[in-house]
Amino acid sequence: MVKVAWLVVCVNSFTFCKAILELTGPQDIEGTWRSSVTLPCVYVPSPDFVQQTIIWTLERDQSLHTVFRRDSSGDHIMLSRYRDRVSVPNNTPGDVSLEIETLEVPDSGLYTCKVTWRAQNKRLLTRERTMILRVTKVAVTKPIIRPGNLGLTVPKGARTILTCSASGSPPIIYRWFKGEPGGDAVPVSNHAELMFDSLQMSDTGKYYCEAENGASAQVIRRSDAVQLTVEGYQETGLPLYLIILIVALCVAVVFVVIMVILCKRKTKKDHPKEVTYHISKSITRGQTCSGINDMGIYEEATPRAKNSYTSQPVKENEYETIGSSRNNDYATLVKATESEYEMGDVP
Repeated sequence: MVKVAWLVVCVNSFTFCKAILELTGPQDIEGTWRSSVTLPCVYVPSPDFVQQTIIWTLERDQSLHTVFRRDSSGDHIMLSRYRDRVSVPNNTPGDVSLEIETLEVPDSGLYTCKVTWRAQNKRLLTRERTMILRVTKVAVTKPIIRPGNLGLTVPKGARTILTCSASGSPPIIYRWFKGEPGGDAVPVSNHAELMFDSLQMSDTGKYYCEAENGASAQVIRRSDAVQLTVEGYQETGLPLYLIILIVALCVAVVFVVIMVILCKRKTKKDHPKEVTYHISKSITRGQTCSGINDMGIYEEATPRAKNSYTSQPVKENEYETIGSSRNNDYATLVKATESEYEMGDVP
């Protein structure tokens, strides 16, 4: 009876331990070339069992290779081509999954996760789980453009980002263009993100991006074009020669205005001199100032004797008559002059 009871306890304990330490995870895993993948292998920890070793092996082309080993001395990567590419979580109890970065096609194969525990009675318990990893090259998909927080209508001087996103096996190469697809487009960037630190009016236009990888014979995928609009007042710049011409014209206009002002001032200053000159000249010529009014008007004295000269031709027989007439006029003028002097001498 005691033996039967002991046997029941052992069977129940074995069943319980098996249920607790059972490794779980999928059997088929598909990884993408040049990307990362996790081969799941987990169990439920138990305080009655202490983990001793973790071993990951790879079976490929009928050859078995140890990829990773963890024991009391630490972690060890056994294959050089996996160095710096594989790891196992160390801070999560019960998680012994294998993480592989930058997948290559030769990484495909049959992987086995093998864990060993030590029980309180010093006995060792080992569990294994096998899964298949298939590494495939996935062609890049048609990229899509995602605008920034401000959208596609952005004020001038703002900062925005356009992001080109595509799926497929990395590395994915991105290129940005400004213009219509298939037209005279201009390349503007070779990154997934097209950044504008300070938008200008000239940045307005249509943009599209291209994506490609090495999965399907250099197939290039092209996105739809989006319209980016920059709002603001457009600054129109004049050519340099127009600016120089405008400046020269302005200088010429200023010079002409200054010369006109100076000429007017000079004319006003010189006007009194001209009046004095005319007065003195009139007096010198024998003109008499009959009176000076408040307006500065001067009158010329009327000559006392008029000459009898004529521009008409005369005949020879008339010469003597004209000559005697002139002599008589001359004598009369002399007598009048003498009489004026005599009258002037009388006190």
